[in-house]
Amino acid sequence: MLKMIILPLVVCSLVSGAASLDPRSLGKLGGIAIAYFFLTTLGASALAIALAFIIQPGAGASGLSTNSLGLDDTLPPTSKDTVDSFLDLSHELKAWCPFPYLQYATDYKTIVRNTTIGNVTFEKIPIGTEIEGMNILGLVLFSLVLGVALKKLGPEGEELIRFFNSFNEATMVLVSWIMWYIPIGIMFLVGSKIVEMEDIVRLVTSLGKYIFASILGHIIHGGIILPLVYFAFTRKNPFSFLLGLITPFATAFATCSSSATLQSMIKCIEENNGVDKRISRFILPIGATVNMDGAAIFQCMAAVFIAQLNNMDLNAGQIFTILVTATASSVGAAGVPAGGVLTIAIILEAIGLPTNDLSLILAVDWIVDRTTTVVNVEGDALGAGILHYLNQKETKEKDQELKEVNVEAIPNCKSEEETSPLVTHTSQAPTHPSDTMEPASKESVL
Repeated sequence: MLKMIILPLVVCSLVSGAASLDPRSLGKLGGIAIAYFFLTTLGASALAIALAFIIQPGAGASGLSTNSLGLDDTLPPTSKDTVDSFLDLSHELKAWCPFPYLQYATDYKTIVRNTTIGNVTFEKIPIGTEIEGMNILGLVLFSLVLGVALKKLGPEGEELIRFFNSFNEATMVLVSWIMWYIPIGIMFLVGSKIVEMEDIVRLVTSLGKYIFASILGHIIHGGIILPLVYFAFTRKNPFSFLLGLITPFATAFATCSSSATLQSMIKCIEENNGVDKRISRFILPIGATVNMDGAAIFQCMAAVFIAQLNNMDLNAGQIFTILVTATASSVGAAGVPAGGVLTIAIILEAIGLPTNDLSLILAVDWIVDRTTTVVNVEGDALGAGILHYLNQKETKEKDQELKEVNVEAIPNCKSEEETSPLVTHTSQAPTHPSDTMEPASKESVL
């Protein structure tokens, strides 16, 4: 039910948010948001790599295999080259409409070539294909551009802006109805995952260090680092801010989808925390698409875990490659369950590791992905709170400057003849008996 209204909510909220903001403030807020998203994701990746080397979840676990744990040796689709993966993201930005439920993906076709000597060579050629999946990046860019265009139209675009605003409010009413069913949905979603596992105790025991290291990274980043960043900007208690977002966090924990949590996050952050609608509906849909702090932690931890599993010592260059690739690929991670697992293959290919061990990550992904999604949406929420505070602060400073400029001074009657001829004085009626005194005995106020 939540995924059903992702498309109208993302489009309507971004169009109305971009159209309600001044173009200059839109650019400034967008720049601050991008810097916040990039730096927090980079910090999350660095934290995960540091924890992985301290805890070493893959050390001494070389005997782990899918057969010993009774797992299906089901691997993700053939991993793509790193360059092709990032080019697919740039292509999605161009593929706006009218097919938002199709994503661009690079596939490969193998061609057999016979040489004159008789040797057979195989050549892998990339082919552009379309796969089923919501093109969120394209929708975000299209909605932002459309909102700015409607703002530029002036009075002619007001009717369409009011339409998107009304559509957005109607979507939020639907969200409020769905939220009544959320506790029941959470119970069945989590319960079904537990029942699906054949031997959950053995699996968790074998991969316990990896699960512990990943969840610990999420707790440190979500419980210490992100609140400290919020406090550094706002000087307010971050935990009182997060207390009003219990419902979105529970939804994120159950659905493992930051996109599905977007609706309840917008509703709660506006009603419980008083964040400006223009800020929340502008920044939260973008954050749900590009800000993936939890996914960066999970991907870096998994990459180092698989490297330790294969007894591979990572050098400084490979560590830097993991850091940069995880930060960049988390932007393209789909906001759906297990969306970040496929991007781990990009990191493994970049540092020369086999992708066969990804089935171990998939086996316990349903556990780690829950805390991953909670940290993702927490980063979005605190980013919206920071932008709301900075916007309020800038507005107050502008109002203060206007008040100081408009202050009227009482003219000095003594020096009236000596002032510039361009200055005109307005005579004021006496309001106090002492004001009827001679000008010579009146004290100057300037």
